[in-house]
Amino acid sequence: MAVQYSVAARDDRLDALETTIGVSAVLKIFTGAAPANCANANAGTELVSMTLPSDWMAAASSGTKAKSGTWEDTSADATGTAAHFRIYASDGTTCHLQGTVTATSGGGDMELDNVSIASGQTVTVSTFTITAGNA
Repeated sequence: MAVQYSVAARDDRLDALETTIGVSAVLKIFTGAAPANCANANAGTELVSMTLPSDWMAAASSGTKAKSGTWEDTSADATGTAAHFRIYASDGTTCHLQGTVTATSGGGDMELDNVSIASGQTVTVSTFTITAGNA
């Protein structure tokens, strides 16, 4: 049997993630496959870099934590197909979280309004929710 956590413990773990990363977190979206882990160097072409709202995640509830506020960049940095993201501390270099990117309803860890990005276009994160394991 796997270790199981209460909903309260799962919520606390999720809220601690936002505390660790801090306010003014930076989201970067890249082409290609994600690196093996957050400690590895960036991979792919950086398409978007945006500073997230100061309270960028809602309080955890029922073992999930969803984005808070509008996550949008009004001018993409490069052209390409979004495939993975990384979330950094405010320094933009300390990676704490990464995952896949798909279009809305595509099932990625993060969903965008459009994964085909052109330099200069507006990019909006439509969905981002983290679910704690070990329920």
